Amino acid sequence: MSSTFTSLRGLATRLFAGGARPSPSSLLLPNKPATAALPTAIQHQQTASYASKGKSGPPAGMFSGQKAGSKKSKGPKQVDPRIINILRHFAVLSPKRIPPPLRFGRNRYLRHWTIHRAWLLFRRQQREQRERILMQQHQSMSNACEELRNTEGPGTRETGYLYRVAMLKNGVYGLKSIPIEYASRALVETPGRQAWNHEWKR
Repeated sequence: MSSTFTSLRGLATRLFAGGARPSPSSLLLPNKPATAALPTAIQHQQTASYASKGKSGPPAGMFSGQKAGSKKSKGPKQVDPRIINILRHFAVLSPKRIPPPLRFGRNRYLRHWTIHRAWLLFRRQQREQRERILMQQHQSMSNACEELRNTEGPGTRETGYLYRVAMLKNGVYGLKSIPIEYASRALVETPGRQAWNHEWKR
């Protein structure tokens, strides 16, 4: 802000020293440098002062708002390294790097298509079998919970006591419960070689 006030004060000093008052429109026009408001007489006066000093004229761009001595940079333009990483990432997906489609003869194409379809069929059968096993396990757990809910006891306990105890899981993760080494074992499709280590101690 101080530099703006300084430039405006200097402009006003030069204008009023020449005896010419600037119009409001000349001071409020946007996108124009401060020197554009100088009267033509002051420009001629400055040009004559440069000629009296043996110079051909004022520096280039003095009346156009361009900074004297400013030069365009001739070095290579700096590119953001993030843009380079993005371009390298997408260069792999460019059409030039995608391999062309396989060109097969008729019999070789039929063999390739048959093997491919057989592999997809095998994968689908495996997926359906696994989903069927998981569904059976879920149904078995649901039937067991329903049986516990309809069971009375033990002793004089009311119906559903075992189901509530099984769902609450009180004491399952305590010090006197099942060891965490066994409770947190990952579920596998086949049992381990040693189902339970009776010699284990905490």
